[in-house]
Amino acid sequence: MTGLLRPREAPPWLAPLVAGCGRATEDDVPFRRRPGADPAREAAVLLLFGETDAGPDVLLTERAPDMRDHAGQVAFPGGGLEPGDGEGLDAKVTAALRETWEETGADPAGIVPLATLPALTIPVTGFAVTPVVAHWARPVAVGVVDPAEAAAVVRVPLAELTDPDRRFTVTSPGGYLGPAFAVRGLLVWGFTAIVLSWVLDLAGWTIPWDTSDVRDLDEAWARRGDNEAARRREGDAIR
Repeated sequence: MTGLLRPREAPPWLAPLVAGCGRATEDDVPFRRRPGADPAREAAVLLLFGETDAGPDVLLTERAPDMRDHAGQVAFPGGGLEPGDGEGLDAKVTAALRETWEETGADPAGIVPLATLPALTIPVTGFAVTPVVAHWARPVAVGVVDPAEAAAVVRVPLAELTDPDRRFTVTSPGGYLGPAFAVRGLLVWGFTAIVLSWVLDLAGWTIPWDTSDVRDLDEAWARRGDNEAARRREGDAIR
């Protein structure tokens, strides 16, 4: 265990996820680096869970529409490790906290790192990404810090992510097939949806949903709606 992780400080509602992270092994990872592939670049993302009057939520960002990789997609805040981050798991926790602060303004002093999951390798970018689970013990106002990196910063209630009516599968002509969520006027798919689906399962939060509901990715993307209007409308419930 890294010295920066404080699993005993998890609130009761997050304890099942922390326990699930402790049980997860590399054999459980949805996708890993192919044998013989070039060494992966290390990165980390923060799964930052907080609470509002509407219940628990998680912090997500919408990437800027003109970014080179994964433009416009929903993501966890995070990024690549830097030389000053240290070594081992501590470096990944440090990187996740630093990148989250730089992208959203979330003060690391109010965030309690709890656990990590085994790294997942993103085939498109070659990054081996370690998810860091944390509790937002002292939330602050957050928003887009750099418009070149993010178009929006959104707190998404877990009640919406577990809602069976908001879950489905997306597919593309290129052969992609994976989970998706329709929340806050956003289409969450790809790496972020895979990790969220994994986390919901690990914590025992998953509510049975129609896994036979398979939608074309391009059509689902086009029908995601007016993002800003949906965020404002649904956001009223958590203010």
